[in-house]
Amino acid sequence: MHKNKEEFLTETVTLLQNNSRRCFFSMISKSKIKQLSSLALKKYRNKEGLFLVEGDKMVLELAKSKIRIAEIMTTEAFEPSIRDQGLFAENTTTVTRDELKKISQLKTPQNSLAVCYLPVSRDIPEVLEEDLTIYLDGIQDPGNLGTILRICDWFGIPNIFCSAETVDPFNPKVIQASMGSFARVTLTECDFDQIRTIATNSGAIIYGTFMEGENVYTQDLSSKSILVMGNEGNGISEKVKKHVDQKISIPNFSSDTQKAESLNVSVATAILCSEFKRRSF
Repeated sequence: MHKNKEEFLTETVTLLQNNSRRCFFSMISKSKIKQLSSLALKKYRNKEGLFLVEGDKMVLELAKSKIRIAEIMTTEAFEPSIRDQGLFAENTTTVTRDELKKISQLKTPQNSLAVCYLPVSRDIPEVLEEDLTIYLDGIQDPGNLGTILRICDWFGIPNIFCSAETVDPFNPKVIQASMGSFARVTLTECDFDQIRTIATNSGAIIYGTFMEGENVYTQDLSSKSILVMGNEGNGISEKVKKHVDQKISIPNFSSDTQKAESLNVSVATAILCSEFKRRSF
């Protein structure tokens, strides 16, 4: 009889703990939910110094990055994966999928979400350490920027630059499109005049992508290069255009009279990075 009582008490305590853990996030105030939901907008990300990382793979990627985590919310099913990566701590809350939807920016939330601190902006270097770097001149589409971050990650380009007109790299759609590369590639906002100074100090050639540019496959490419990629609709701005050392393009190989007018900027970035990196071997 004593044993049954012990079993009953144990089961009751376990049940209460599980229910308490599952309902914890629903106990968070509406103002807290509103605060986290507001991180979809840049002005609130900057105000709070926080941004959201969603998706199981990308949350786990944080374990191998320098990104500082403020808190993690995970479903019970995914909790072991969080623990295995050493991410489970006091700032981790186990929630249900319905609770996760309250702050998720995704139409179909996965099993986890991390609230992270915005990293401190790095100093603009005086010279280039890498053989190739990228300057993004007014990239507006979050999907394109996220894909470009992923491309740079693939080609071993850890530091790139962008104009003030470029979409915020901590936009949730950029984070999603980067597939975790946001944690490995640093994007620094700076004026193009600073890039010109860096190019001069490094002995680097500034290449710009233009429809009327020279065929990239037939050009001599510098061992120290800065590649400028322009806005999706307008290309490289007039301010930047006049300081480009060499205009290059990707030739169209189609024999059809009706052919694509241009390439998507992220696709073009991948092709050009591949060619520049191929020459460096």
